Amino acid sequence: MARTHYLNVDLGVKSWLLTTDHKRIGILYLCTILIFFVIASVAAALMRLELLTPQGDLVTSETYNKLFTVHGVLMVWFFLIPSIPAVLGNFVLPMMIGARDVAFPKLNLFSWYLFVAGGALALWSLIRGGVDTGWTFYTPYSTTYANSHVISMAAGVFVAGFSSIITGLNFMTTTHQMRAPGLTWFRLPLFVWSLYATSLILVLATPVLAITLALMSVERFWGVGIFDPKLGGDPVLFQHLFWFYSHPAVYIMILPGMGVISELITCFSRKQIFGYGFVAAASMAIAILGFVVWGHHMFVSSQSVYAGMVFSILSFLVAIPSAIKVFNWTATLHKGSISFQTPMLYALGFIGLFTIGGMTGLFLATLAVDVHVHDSYFVIAHSLHHGRRNGDGLHVWPALLVAENYRAPVSGVRRQTRRHDHLHRVQSHFLSAIHSRLSRNATALPRLSAGVSIVQRPLHCRRIDSWDRIFASPDLFFVVAEIRSCRRAKSVARNRPGVADGVATAET
Repeated sequence: MARTHYLNVDLGVKSWLLTTDHKRIGILYLCTILIFFVIASVAAALMRLELLTPQGDLVTSETYNKLFTVHGVLMVWFFLIPSIPAVLGNFVLPMMIGARDVAFPKLNLFSWYLFVAGGALALWSLIRGGVDTGWTFYTPYSTTYANSHVISMAAGVFVAGFSSIITGLNFMTTTHQMRAPGLTWFRLPLFVWSLYATSLILVLATPVLAITLALMSVERFWGVGIFDPKLGGDPVLFQHLFWFYSHPAVYIMILPGMGVISELITCFSRKQIFGYGFVAAASMAIAILGFVVWGHHMFVSSQSVYAGMVFSILSFLVAIPSAIKVFNWTATLHKGSISFQTPMLYALGFIGLFTIGGMTGLFLATLAVDVHVHDSYFVIAHSLHHGRRNGDGLHVWPALLVAENYRAPVSGVRRQTRRHDHLHRVQSHFLSAIHSRLSRNATALPRLSAGVSIVQRPLHCRRIDSWDRIFASPDLFFVVAEIRSCRRAKSVARNRPGVADGVATAET
């Protein structure tokens, strides 16, 4: 007889939609963000197919701009930002600190409903015809000249932002008030530290984005002069407000991943983390310094040269805590008993790719160099693909792998035989991890070279390098591997009933 756990304690759709169990809510988030990930990936694939041939072969320039926008909006606000905090954070944070659940279980469920509502508004805007402003919604184009459904798309991001705020408040309160007796701050797992730093950014930065999008909608709908210079507004003000949120948002995406990598490095090198206090402090330093470097996105705007120099120095400064993490991970590996299992391969890939992304960031922090490569492929390679896309791809997948294969008794996932587990890791995810490093570098490195030659970011009429044809294949490898794993796990469970047993924990 199968043991009772959170997956089978109560069956039916209603039990899932009304659950307050943090593990179930994490799974609801996972299913939801994967839907947005698929839609955003399809938009990216169509963009790249269009860019492989001269202008007009597949889509028009207007449609291309809409694909560019929906890819950016869905990938940033509906996949990358909630991917680790809302999914893995909800699932493991209470268990890591010895709590039964998060501090506000009902608010936790409500945050998921807000996220779904925001996503529905964004998809409704897409169905009605889409938005062609780009994911940054730059004014005055978005407020005055765009003929697409800007307000509904902005409303979707606005509503989803409240979901992030509630999640951040919940995590911070849980960490402060619900730690097990004796679990002091400097005994917390590093993943909890990274979630706490991420929650700080969610709570302090997201309201700025909400206010900015609300002001943009007010100007577009009522014609109030806020950002449009024709109405007495200042378009650079929009950029200041937008990037005050959007640069800390980079660390919302990467800090939880750093927490995952810290746990994986210590686990698979069989050593305690080198310099625990410095790694924990680095997480908080990244979160705090992330609020004072937004100006490096605006070196070519009308801000003064002196302001640009200050932001340049601060941008160099924020690289220090990131470097501390990389050095401490490397020191942890030194003389460790390293096990090169698939999650560890992804973790090592993360370190290498994140280092490249950080080093290219130093060039962009240099005022004169940034003016030269601004709005070019260099920025795309650094921020979106070596930094966010490669980094997130190499911590989201290993996090799911750990949840599936190494926390099976806790997560209620079917255990697999040793033979199946070996085939699953070696034949499928091993190839995926190796292919991820090779193909992502093969995609991003030519972009760095093109950016130095001042090749602009991909416009509708510009043909891109053929390396982009293989960009999506690492994730495709992983999806195929997961499908194979699920099919074989079901076969194992049928033949060996005891394999499917979880832990006797009901709603814990």
